[in-house]
Amino acid sequence: MSVALASQLREGTKKAHTMAENTGFVSCFLKGVVDKASYRTLVADLWFVYCAMEEEIGRLADHPVVGQINFAALNRRESLEQDLAFYFGGDWRSSIKATPGAQAYVARLHSVAQEAPELLVGHHYTRYIGDLSGGQILKKIAQKAMNLGEHDGLRFYEFDAIADEKAFKVNYRAVLDGLPIDQATADRIVAEANEAFHYNMKMFQELEGNLIAAIGKVLFGFLTKRQRSGSTEAVPA
Repeated sequence: MSVALASQLREGTKKAHTMAENTGFVSCFLKGVVDKASYRTLVADLWFVYCAMEEEIGRLADHPVVGQINFAALNRRESLEQDLAFYFGGDWRSSIKATPGAQAYVARLHSVAQEAPELLVGHHYTRYIGDLSGGQILKKIAQKAMNLGEHDGLRFYEFDAIADEKAFKVNYRAVLDGLPIDQATADRIVAEANEAFHYNMKMFQELEGNLIAAIGKVLFGFLTKRQRSGSTEAVPA
């Protein structure tokens, strides 16, 4: 029996989506406040997450549910590796380490894949469709905030194998709605999608400390410069 999983995922994760956007790191990012050190840590964390996701989905290619969402065009591992080479250099593998939040996320992906593979659909939807939907906007924000070139460190947001994003998402939703699952399984997938948002928020929250420190450093430098120049004007709010 098939269920309308696509709309259930969309409606069932609205609150979690809003909460994720309101974390300090994401909120600052959307406003164009991006600390390069924090951002490259995020890129590294995402690499660990997508390696786990793509490893498990590839391993489950013949699974009746998971196999149907195994879209190679969505894979982000190689794109992230290009970005990591940009931010950390050619020896990036020895320079990165997953944060505790990313480690927990990766552990969850492997656990779900072993115990209830169909729940990977919730993680897949949360990450990949979010990336595809907001990718170009986020790319422009990051590019401007960090003064980057057209592709430098921004490959993560580029889906070269997808010519028509709108058409792809229409097909993706149709695949979700056609999965051979019952309503009880659909409920569990939606719950797991909310868990995916929770793990993403944990990663974002870990980055907030670095971001706040970077903003404080800039503000301190600004105030010091003003004091040296003898200015008595109020600091803009």
